[in-house]
Amino acid sequence: MPAVTADPLTLPRLPLLSEPDTAWRPVARTVRAEKFLEGEGFQVRRPFPGVDLAQADPFLLLDHMGAVEYGPGEAKGAPWHPHRGFETVTYMIDGAMQHTDSIGGGGLITDGATQWMTAARGILHNEVPPQDMVAKGGLFHGVQLWVNLPRALKMAEPRYQDIAARDVTLLASDDGGALVRVIAGDLAGYHGPGSTYTPITYLHATVAPGARLTMPWPEHFNAMVYVLSGRGTVGREGRPLDEGELAVFGRSGRALTLRAADTQPGNSANWEVLVLGGQPINEPVARYGPFVMNTRQEIIQAFEDYQAGRLGQIPVAHRTAADLRVED
Repeated sequence: MPAVTADPLTLPRLPLLSEPDTAWRPVARTVRAEKFLEGEGFQVRRPFPGVDLAQADPFLLLDHMGAVEYGPGEAKGAPWHPHRGFETVTYMIDGAMQHTDSIGGGGLITDGATQWMTAARGILHNEVPPQDMVAKGGLFHGVQLWVNLPRALKMAEPRYQDIAARDVTLLASDDGGALVRVIAGDLAGYHGPGSTYTPITYLHATVAPGARLTMPWPEHFNAMVYVLSGRGTVGREGRPLDEGELAVFGRSGRALTLRAADTQPGNSANWEVLVLGGQPINEPVARYGPFVMNTRQEIIQAFEDYQAGRLGQIPVAHRTAADLRVED
């Protein structure tokens, strides 16, 4: 699992939190991700939606893609499709994904890079493995997170951010036993490169066997931990959390604590986790397929706008004969 890596002993350290004087957040519940097929038929593990929406707000969906070793001709993606009303954040850990959209954004994201697409009032995009991966196969591992937008921003102009692996803020735990990558938001005064409309924090941590990771956390944010690989425990109560499982923390408390198991399964040298949280939007959510709005009527309008071509057009350079037949 390459992502972006560094020697934690050379990095800035998170503050040491005093055990008796810290208001640790308790774990409210844990959830095992369910498996689904997406796009052209690739499998994802999806821990939410499924949990209470209020507990995940402002997040809408988390898809864990892989890790899978594709053979020649097996790699699949998600061809051209629309979105409105939210943001998609795709983080590639191993392998590569090619992104193209109707506003001219896009590029190849690979090994620790992130593409942040704000659909807002509407966009079309295409997410596919590069041709060399389709031809030769290879390891593929990534995550896509959907972040909701508040009512006032759902019809903002769409935008695209390309966050290279080298741009991610790297930190170490207080004892140097964990490497923390800050993709977006703020952690103990350190800022990630992702520019967010909705206040969130999004981290990927590599925790060595037996090491503990503690961090301050904003009281007004919710908090969740998802395991990409390995095993460990979360909260002061030591709730076990293995690969493909999500922990949802309670809303009270100003700090989180996690600990990697002393021994890890054979497929993981360390405990790899995503830590995410944000300020709840607390607005009605109406969602159907690729659209997330506040009312059913707004969903109907989104479909009408898509069918009328008002969410964008596939760039001419990327059109195929099938695309032209759909337009006709």
